Amino acid sequence: MNRTPRLYALVEELRAATPRPLTVAALAARFEVSTRTVQRDLQALMEAGVPVRTTTGRGGGWSIDPAMTLPPIGFTAEEAAALVAALAAADASAPYAGAVRTASQKIAASMTGPASVAARRLAARIVALPTRTVQSVRTAVEQALTDGTVLRLSYVDAAGQESDRTVEPAGLLTADGKWYLIAWCRMRQAGRGFRLDRITAAVPTGEQARTHHLTDLLLGSAAADAGQPAALASLVSPP
Repeated sequence: MNRTPRLYALVEELRAATPRPLTVAALAARFEVSTRTVQRDLQALMEAGVPVRTTTGRGGGWSIDPAMTLPPIGFTAEEAAALVAALAAADASAPYAGAVRTASQKIAASMTGPASVAARRLAARIVALPTRTVQSVRTAVEQALTDGTVLRLSYVDAAGQESDRTVEPAGLLTADGKWYLIAWCRMRQAGRGFRLDRITAAVPTGEQARTHHLTDLLLGSAAADAGQPAALASLVSPP
């Protein structure tokens, strides 16, 4: 068994045994590999964010939280290809790119059959140019949006002029493959959009920001007619 299918099977083996932990020796015997290989596989799963854990002592071993894992996903080949294209668009300049990478690893591990084949074939045929977004900027923006805190930005506009801004984040706008932080700018006393790849520095202040509605800040701008992406409708609407 190749490594990728084995990683998926390892997750399922741990899930099936829950809440009983399995020893490395038992897993090695199940998959007919060495205990060292199983240890490496378990470490790879942990690094990918899969909630596997180990307990020591008598009766100990490896287990997994079934509530935190994905069951096999019944994607069609077309759906799998669409997912690959969407993940490819979430490059290093996109918000939450690091989380997207680990999420994609989990989804790939849960795909089976023709969908898995289609996804891997298309993924091998997609390339991307490197982006200029600084990781520390992206991380600061993500954290400010999550915590609702104020940011200090150094920003270069389309004319090449640099300025320092203190902003109260409201949300994100994506347009033509670019990402913008939409925020209340204290210097301009108005809503403004800051393209992420033009932010040269972002410093968290820890100060709690006031609540601003994204649609209100977009009124009167070129993005006033921006709406919720259709692909996110099922996440935003209550079940």
